[in-house]
Amino acid sequence: MKKALIAAAFALFLSSIWMAGCKKDTIDPRTWEPVSFSVPYGWPQPVYTFTNNPLTSDGFTLGRKLFYDVRLSRDSTISCGSCHQQFAAFAHLDHDVSHGIYGLLGTRNSPGMFNLAWHPSFFWDGGVNHLESQPINPLQSHVEMDMTLPEVVARVAADNDYRARFKKAFGDETVNTQRIFRAMSLFMAAMVSDNSRYDKHEKYLPGGTFSDAEERGLKLFRQHCASCHKEPLFSDFSFRNNGLAPKATVNDSGRAHITRSPDDLYKFKVPSLRNVALTRPYMHDGRFMSMESAVEHYRTGIIHSSTTDPQLQSNVNISDQDKSDIVSFLHTLTDSTFITNKLFAEPVN
Repeated sequence: MKKALIAAAFALFLSSIWMAGCKKDTIDPRTWEPVSFSVPYGWPQPVYTFTNNPLTSDGFTLGRKLFYDVRLSRDSTISCGSCHQQFAAFAHLDHDVSHGIYGLLGTRNSPGMFNLAWHPSFFWDGGVNHLESQPINPLQSHVEMDMTLPEVVARVAADNDYRARFKKAFGDETVNTQRIFRAMSLFMAAMVSDNSRYDKHEKYLPGGTFSDAEERGLKLFRQHCASCHKEPLFSDFSFRNNGLAPKATVNDSGRAHITRSPDDLYKFKVPSLRNVALTRPYMHDGRFMSMESAVEHYRTGIIHSSTTDPQLQSNVNISDQDKSDIVSFLHTLTDSTFITNKLFAEPVN
């Protein structure tokens, strides 16, 4: 009898733990999943280090909810996740430029979002130099989300669930812009993509076998592309004029828009090529719909100007087979685990 009572009490204890877990899941079914950040082997140290913003599950899940919340836009139709879709490595698949409220269009392509902790600056022109300031631009852009920061704070603070989440993440229910941006930064900084077939190939791990075309493509890539798209992040995060003819309808000055220097005219941030097969269209204005056409630009389409990158003073001398091999290699940079990781998926409520 005594043993039966003990067993019943133990079962009740386990049931209470399970019920507590279920109650937590009614807020967000994935809050129980472990959230962590580590520097992949062989990678440089990140720029964003979490020193003043420790990574916690509560902070991360709050940031994820904010990232996917359409109420942060004027007409409650656009979230960060609208233009940064997980299945497209957080780019906007098949859209040349960003789409905002009321169907308004921006002037630049929405790039993939991953490994942001290593970025020293953000946006195609590097107009923001800290991850925690990055959300300000799309939130306030009249053609994207068109909100003021006080309006964002007011909408978030009016929500009971948000106030509870802020208390869990920061110790009390106070909602302010610093906490909003810090929570969003935890979500974005934790989005590490380092598990492509290329990564397995470089580490001699199972699943890292390359075809002959992919091996040739890797060699050609390192010969012709890697000086700007530097491994392992596949960008050196510099600003370069890669010989694109400016669109007359936009005439985007690029980095010069920020620095006001004629030396930076038509220079744009070198994008990472990780997951590039998923992030079409390509270039800062999304003018190329395929990787083949993007590579072809470097072979036959470079326009020369006073700021064209010194490494692109002439077209890259590669054959049709070389181009095909490079594209084959670029497909090995796809990280399927990243685009299916439930930690980064839109919350169900």
